[in-house]
Order: sequence, then structure tokens, then C-alpha cells
Amino acid sequence: MYRFLAVLIFAATLPLHVLAQDAPRAEVFGGFQYFRANTNTDVSNLDHFNLNGWDASLSGYFNRYIGVTADFSGAYGSPEVLGVPIHTKQHTFMFGPVVRLPNPTHLTPFVHALGGGIHTSADAVGINGTDTSAAWAVGGGVDLNIAPIISVRLAQVDYLQTRTGGDSQNNFRYSAGIVLRF
Repeated sequence: MYRFLAVLIFAATLPLHVLAQDAPRAEVFGGFQYFRANTNTDVSNLDHFNLNGWDASLSGYFNRYIGVTADFSGAYGSPEVLGVPIHTKQHTFMFGPVVRLPNPTHLTPFVHALGGGIHTSADAVGINGTDTSAAWAVGGGVDLNIAPIISVRLAQVDYLQTRTGGDSQNNFRYSAGIVLRF
């Protein structure tokens, strides 16, 4: 009877012990991104187009839940207008708060709100142009914890608004990759 009671008390307090452990204070993420661009133009085949590239971020946490993130990304592609490819590059640099919910399961969800800028360049038939303007994103995702220092970011989904050319563009970004925690 005493052994059963001891096991029951141990099992009841184990989740409290697991939750009391410190969560890592820093995260480094690197991975692939899919960028669905919305240009808000009436130009045939250019109102929406897809870009692919990379996404990287560095996050520092003040406690188990709240931190700040620096997010950098690059997306590349060649959408066509009337059969002419427009070689496009977009690089974002954004910063902002992040909230994560570490828990004893293997999944760690998070949300963030980021603000910063975007640098866009395009080149078609020898004519090129560049623009650097404001950008902001809200979104979140979920990490699959493999080991204490490594996770797989299954999904990071962001609504990303840019102000390229003086107009607002409402874009979608999906990222996935590897997270290292320290």
C-alpha cells in the first residue's frame, strides 16, 4: 500500500517538475520558405506569383514564454508577363516580439509580430529596378522537439504585408526547417 501511494505521489508531481525546468534562452532557425506574392496589379500573370528561398531567425527569450526575434529571408523566382521572365529577388529584415508555449509534449507552438523592411529587385530584358520599403508580418507555427537542443519547425505561417512601390501587398509566407536551442 505504501509503495502504491509513493508511486502515485511521484506520478502526480512529475508534471510539475517537468514544467519547472528552464526552457532554452536562445533559438536559431534556418530553413526553406515558400512566398506567395500579391502585387495588387491588373497586369496579366503578375497579380500573384510564387517565390522560393530561405528563412532564418534568431530569438532570445527573457523567460520561458516571451522573447524577441530577428527574422531574415530571401525569396527568388522568375514570374512571366507575356512570355518575358522577370527575375525577382526579395529580402526581408524584420524584428519583434515572440511568445512560445513550451510544454512536456513534443510540440512547441509560437506566435510572433514582426516589423521591418523589404528590399525588392527585378530585372527583365536588361531593365532593372530596386525598392526598399516597409514590411510587417504576423503569424506563428509549431516546432517538433527531437532533442533538448534540436527541433524541426514543421510549419511557420505568416501574413506578410509589404509597401513596395507605394502600394500595399498582402502576401503569404510558409517556412519549415531546423531549430537549434541553447
